[in-house]
Amino acid sequence: MELSIGQKVAYPNQGVCTVEEILNKDICGNCLPFYSLRVLNDNSLIFVPVNNAESVGIRPIISSRQCKRLIRDLEEDFENISGDWKIRSREFTEKLQSGSVFEAADVLKKLTFLSHEKKLSFREQTLLEKAKFLIVSEIATVDLVEADTIAPQIAQRVEAACTKHLCTQPKVMAVSI
Repeated sequence: MELSIGQKVAYPNQGVCTVEEILNKDICGNCLPFYSLRVLNDNSLIFVPVNNAESVGIRPIISSRQCKRLIRDLEEDFENISGDWKIRSREFTEKLQSGSVFEAADVLKKLTFLSHEKKLSFREQTLLEKAKFLIVSEIATVDLVEADTIAPQIAQRVEAACTKHLCTQPKVMAVSI
């Protein structure tokens, strides 16, 4: 995968970044090319070796077609949630680290549903907020709208998914938690 200057990319757990430049850095006597990525959320800078960009999980932001699919998927029902917090935590962390905004959507829906059933642990609350941030920032970037504008629409769609899940699995959470 080759990135170009000015391109918007998604960086796992960081959100949307802009490729500011491609520069060479001397590392132990070797001259290696690096992407300089500006994180849009906090304006921080990340340097990633060009050869490692894909393995780190950096990817171009989703297309407008994928964005429409993501928005539709946000209100769809989801698979059952594990009753074991250790399994849930590992699953949710792996999904967020994958860099896939669609995996982040699954985490958002499941943790939102769980938050209606019980008070989330600090870790689960943090994962919920991270998933929400990753989705909102990418959709806002693709649709060229402010995050504050799109966030309520996303929340509304996620609530619809939770309602659907409650209708299809009404007794699952009460028994497993």
